Amino acid sequence: MLSRVEELKLLARCVLGDSRDAFGQIVEAYRSDITRFFLNLTMGDDALSDDLAQETFIKAYLGIRGFRGLSKFRTWLYRIAYNEYYTYLRKRHEEHLGDDVIADNLLADGHGAMSDAQIDVRTAMQSLSEQQRAVVTLFYIEDLPIRKISDITGMPQGTVKSHLSRAKAKLAQLLEKDV
Repeated sequence: MLSRVEELKLLARCVLGDSRDAFGQIVEAYRSDITRFFLNLTMGDDALSDDLAQETFIKAYLGIRGFRGLSKFRTWLYRIAYNEYYTYLRKRHEEHLGDDVIADNLLADGHGAMSDAQIDVRTAMQSLSEQQRAVVTLFYIEDLPIRKISDITGMPQGTVKSHLSRAKAKLAQLLEKDV
C-alpha cells in the first residue's frame, strides 16, 4: 500500500507529466484490492474479475485529470470499479443472460475444491441483491466505513445501513438453516 505522500507524488506525475510508469505503480498498489472486490461481487469468477479490474484501471487512467482530490484516491478508484460492475450488469441484463450464469460457470470451472462452508457462504451471497452484495463486500471484506461506502455507491448512508442490516439478517437466516 502506498503512503499518502507517495500516492500524491505518483498522481501528480500522472496528471502533469502523463507518466505511464507512475500510473503503473498505482495499478500495482491497488490491483489486488480491486480484483478482490470484483471476485467477491462476481462470486469468484477470475476471468470476469480480471476483465472488470482492467477496465477500471483504463477508465481511471483516462479520467485521472478529473480526480479533484475531494476524496481519497482509493475511494475514487472504488467508485469507478463499482460503476464498472453495474455497467457490466446492465449489459448482461440487456443480453438476457440468466441470473445463474456465474454460478454455473463456477461449478463448470472446477472450483470443486471449496469447503462446504465456502460453498454455503457463496450460495448465501448469491441470494443477496446486487446492491446488498456490493455493500457487504465493501463493509466486511474491504473494511470500508459507511461514509466511504456511501461515497462509492452514491447511496445515502441510511440506505447503506439498511442494505447491510437486511443482508446480515438474510445471510444469518440462510446460513442458520444449513447448521
